[in-house]
Formats: sequence, C-alpha cells, structure tokens
Amino acid sequence: MSQAETAVTGAGRAPSPLWTFGILRSELTTTLRRWRTLALLGVLAAVPVLIGIAVRIETGDGSSPGPGGGGGPAFLSQVTNNGLFLVFAALAVTLPVFLPMAVGVVAGDSVAGEAGAGTLRYLLVAPAGRTRLLLTKYASVLVFCLVATLVVAASALAVGALLFPVGEVTTISGTRIGFGEGLLRAGMIAVVVAASLIGFAAVGLFVSTLTSSGIAAMAATVGLLITVQIIDGIPQLSAVHPYLFPHYWMSYADLLRDPVHWDEVVKNLGLQGLYAVVFGSAAWARFTAKDITA
Repeated sequence: MSQAETAVTGAGRAPSPLWTFGILRSELTTTLRRWRTLALLGVLAAVPVLIGIAVRIETGDGSSPGPGGGGGPAFLSQVTNNGLFLVFAALAVTLPVFLPMAVGVVAGDSVAGEAGAGTLRYLLVAPAGRTRLLLTKYASVLVFCLVATLVVAASALAVGALLFPVGEVTTISGTRIGFGEGLLRAGMIAVVVAASLIGFAAVGLFVSTLTSSGIAAMAATVGLLITVQIIDGIPQLSAVHPYLFPHYWMSYADLLRDPVHWDEVVKNLGLQGLYAVVFGSAAWARFTAKDITA
C-alpha cells in the first residue's frame, strides 16, 4: 500500500493520545466557532428570554399569574412564584424541537460537511484512523449537546432571577426544598436533558455518513426527527412509542419529585444508549467502507 493510500484509508501506526486530544480540541473549536453554530446557540439562549418577558408582561407585576396563566408548557405557571422554574419551563419548550434540531444540524454536518468540502481525506492523514476520527466527531457532537443544553439553562436561570423572585422550590410531589437543592436539581435536569440527545446524535452521525452533502444530511436528520415526533404523537401507534428515541425525553420532570422517581429516567437513558450503540455501529460500518477518494 502506498503512502497516499495509507493516508486516505487511515491505515498505519496507531495515533497517540496527544494526537487524539489535539484533533478533538480542533474539532470542538471549529464546531463552536462556526457562525451557524453560534446562531443556533443564540436562538436557544433567546427562547428563555422570550418566555420570561412574555410571562412578566402577562402577569404585570410578576407576582401572580394572569388570566390563563396556568396554561402553556409544563412548569410555566410556576415561573411567577419562583424564577428557577423558568429553567424547567425553557427546557420543556426547547427539548421537543429546538434542542434536537440544533443537534441534528451539527450531527448531520459532522461527516457529510467535511466530505462535501473535500477536507475529509486530509483529516485521515496518518496516523489518523477512520474509527478514531468517527469517535472524535461523535464526541464533539455530544459536547455540543451539553453546551446547547447549558446555554438554555443558564439563560433561563439569569432571566428568571432578574424578572422573578427566587427561593424555596415546591416539587411536583408538593413538598418544599431549599433553593440550593433546587439549583442542584436544575443542574441534574440539564445533564439528563443533554444525555437524552445522545441517541439522536448517533442517528444524525449515521445519516451524515450516507452522503457527501452536508445540507442533505442536515435536512434528512431534521426530517427524521419530525417524522418520529409525529409517530410518537399518534395514539394508534402506541405499541411502538416506547422504542422511539424521543418518547421518554420529558421524563426529566421526575427529578423534581420528592423523592426522585428514577424509573422513566433510567428507561430514557437506556434507550438513548441503545440507539447510540446501534446507529453508532451502523455509522462505523458505513464510514470504514466509505470511498473517501471519490
């Protein structure tokens, strides 16, 4: 095998840990500095601001809900009593659509974008390997999942504290916990929400290995998300609902119970892990057989 062929196929000596860390850092820097990524994060950060302002305007002095104040997304009616609930309400609004769409764009473009731009073959220069490069791509998408979720949570926390009072938190079970513990629960919820996206991230990575068009991969990933969401909302198809990756997304609300109910949360994380294994393996099988020189 010639040196050029070795570079393209990723064969050769094993890459060092320092190389792996370096390419991961480079991938994260590139991903987070793209204008598209910054725009997505900006939109996500704006959602809690809009929710907070809307609730504040509706309630007037911010002390009690106005007409119809009990409607809307989960936790929204509690925001006026405690600004910390804006974190939970914002995640409830963004998780079904906005957060996964942002992840779908980043995951769909991860491999296909490089292939379309003609830079993928250069990333496989020895001692790079296809498996390690694919894992690096997936790791960068997972980091984006966490960053995007934390952006929503941090924006909501800042807006909630600015516009509404903060203090003890009333759990779904009716008990009261201190603000410190409520803040800890909010952090746990943010981590669980980010982890809820790892299965969909693997789906997006797999789709990204099927084409050399970043736009096509992003559109297909987002389209698949919408399709699965529709299926999950059809009662006649309830038999397949427990196997769909978004079915247990809202289980994070159980972390606000006292004591915490872990059953649905564990089911969610287990399902996400299963999707990550299945579609991650499919992405690996496709990527390792992909003709990068084409």
